Amino acid sequence: MGGAGLLPLLEAHGFDFFAGVPCSLIEALIRDLESHPRLPYVAAVREDVAVGMAAGAWLAGRRPVVLMQNSGLGTSLNALASLSLMYGLPALLVVTWRGYRGKDAPEHILMGEITPTLLDLLGVPYRVLSDASLAEDVAWAASEMDARQAPVALIVPPGLTSEGGFAYLPTAAAGLTARSRPASPQKQHGAGDAGARTDMPALPDVLVPTISRLAALEVVVKKLGREPAIHANGYMCRESFSIADRGENFYMIGSMGLASAIGLGLAMARPAPKTVVLDGDGNLLMNLGILPMVGALAPAGLVHCVFDNEVYGSTGNQISPSRASRLDRLAAAAGYRRVISVTEPAAIAAAFDEMLDSPGPHFLLAKVTTDEAEVPRIPHTPQAIRDRFRRHVAAA
Repeated sequence: MGGAGLLPLLEAHGFDFFAGVPCSLIEALIRDLESHPRLPYVAAVREDVAVGMAAGAWLAGRRPVVLMQNSGLGTSLNALASLSLMYGLPALLVVTWRGYRGKDAPEHILMGEITPTLLDLLGVPYRVLSDASLAEDVAWAASEMDARQAPVALIVPPGLTSEGGFAYLPTAAAGLTARSRPASPQKQHGAGDAGARTDMPALPDVLVPTISRLAALEVVVKKLGREPAIHANGYMCRESFSIADRGENFYMIGSMGLASAIGLGLAMARPAPKTVVLDGDGNLLMNLGILPMVGALAPAGLVHCVFDNEVYGSTGNQISPSRASRLDRLAAAAGYRRVISVTEPAAIAAAFDEMLDSPGPHFLLAKVTTDEAEVPRIPHTPQAIRDRFRRHVAAA
């Protein structure tokens, strides 16, 4: 089968969640995914965010694909090394090869030279697609991904069609029903209605913290039932672990900034029960692009809690930009359905109860002091965290 069969092959091998950043070499593939009646495609703001979403989708039982230009492979190095490869989270990386054989615009030449080397350094197995071997390559990728419990890559070189890009049959020719491009991903794939926001309470002009992050976390964690919770890395993970170690807790050991992306992928792939993200100001600031993604996708099951102490606690309490920028106002502008800002335990409890019982996406900002508790490191291995979390998500 030639290059015209990539999307049907991916679907035939069970790949059912797609996220990525566009490249002209796969423009037609993305166009058909945007209008596909069954396969969700999420346009990510960065490639490492797409890697995080793929992790969440796999934890929810999906088989994810991450689409990226090879420049995005550079952007994704840390996410792949300290998330996908460390935990063992399978995903198929479809990587376009700009700068192939030195024939491209200047900005693509170096990345074109080192693309295979980067994958080799990561230990990610890959094949370069061709018309003659397409079916074999996709079958290999699916089998290798499952066997390794880790990412594998298919590299898409230019020149597979006369137009210099990768093409395949449009959906109508592939036996699917052709239709116009959808207005938004949530309309197509059953997430919440982004246009149906409730009246949002006025956000206070000043937030004065009165309790520690540990005390604020304790209020939230003790209210959790079977809801899966993604914990941002740093002391937050350790403090939460000291309160209640749950199988539904996914502790982030590395990959700073990606807790919200994992939570969004999980909430899109498995809308119920609620998905809770326990985030920090430094983590969210590293991935602010997630806010408009959540606003656009409007996952009804997402509750995004940010514990903001205005410092980078794990590295010595250096000042965070959240001291001058209100994260709750950014979330409200991005389109979250409900945004509530709190500073006291009773207000945290009331807001969190409301968010668990109503359609989201919700954003809870808890301003907390810089106090940190002496808490132990999390003793579980990354694979143990992965396995028990996925097991509990499936049971829920």
